[in-house]
Amino acid sequence: MKRTVVAVALMSIGLSAAHAQEMVVKLGGAAPLTGNQSHLGKDLENGTRLAIEEANAKGITIGGKQVKFELIGEDDQADPRTGTTVAQRLVDAGVKGVIGHLNSGTSIPASRIYDQAGIPQVSPASTNPKLTLQGFSGVFRTIANDVQQGTGLGKYATGALGAKRVAIIDDRTAYGQGLADETAKAVKEGGGEVVAREFTTDKATDFNAILTKIRATNPEVIFYGGMDAQAGPMVRQMKQLGITAKFLTGDGGCSPEMIKLAGDGMSSSAYCSLPGLPLEKMPGGADFRERYKKRFNTDVQIYSPYAYDAAMAIINAMQKADSVEPAKYLPELRNSNFPGVIGNVAFDANGDIKEGAVTIYNFRDGAWVPL
Repeated sequence: MKRTVVAVALMSIGLSAAHAQEMVVKLGGAAPLTGNQSHLGKDLENGTRLAIEEANAKGITIGGKQVKFELIGEDDQADPRTGTTVAQRLVDAGVKGVIGHLNSGTSIPASRIYDQAGIPQVSPASTNPKLTLQGFSGVFRTIANDVQQGTGLGKYATGALGAKRVAIIDDRTAYGQGLADETAKAVKEGGGEVVAREFTTDKATDFNAILTKIRATNPEVIFYGGMDAQAGPMVRQMKQLGITAKFLTGDGGCSPEMIKLAGDGMSSSAYCSLPGLPLEKMPGGADFRERYKKRFNTDVQIYSPYAYDAAMAIINAMQKADSVEPAKYLPELRNSNFPGVIGNVAFDANGDIKEGAVTIYNFRDGAWVPL
């Protein structure tokens, strides 16, 4: 009887010691999880969650302790003010790194809060160049920026599409306006003319007045800088107004949801761009698609591969530094160089992804097809 008691006691001590050796490390995630961009925000969060779950399954040890990563997800509602509130909440929760935000308009003000707290931020989706040009040492992104993407879009409009007259609309967000500005610049450099420049909001659904005004300028291409929640209805209303100009948009509209919202307005005259390679051409894309579908029972939207690699960049840096403390692993994060889902993950001096490809897509047979 005494032996049994001793054995049980020893087992309890052993379990307690093992439990004491486990270290919980919180990672923050921030994106719009409600509202008309929630499908994109959830896609970003899912990519982060998949990376964390797979890292936990490997039983990673850092500083002599087995690490259990925990995702603290926050809904920033794609709103700058809410974004800063969420950022402070993540800092107060003691996160050791942040994967997010989705929108440049939330990432930019939030980045100052993370910088002041000394917490690295890796955005999988914010493309406005300003994000990484603020002089913050801990801000990175795994996606090409608007200069790269806008240049590609403008060149495609005047080159492959042969447009001389281009109308431009944006949603006045940091992302939409920034991308529109870069596209307009590239259109002019390509010998084209911006015949109209109109503005809407990221909450609007009725574009008849703007489109009627633009129709009078006889554009060959209409470019929209903004998200799919507006791009879809805009294309549908273009058809209703008899506008035959080609439609071109960036990554915010390059989603399956945009096709659903556009309905019968979609045609082969619709084009979009995505930073990076098509999922099927990403080195780890096919395998990622299968794992993602199996785990979440839904298809990849846009940003989950970039979010997965953003999370892995932080986790890899912690492993290399043998520390979860931001000040210690930040140098390793800055020197990241590993094969990710999207391709090689390495950052330049500003924190931008080094190999930021841009792909143009065309609507064909009910889906976005890379050209």
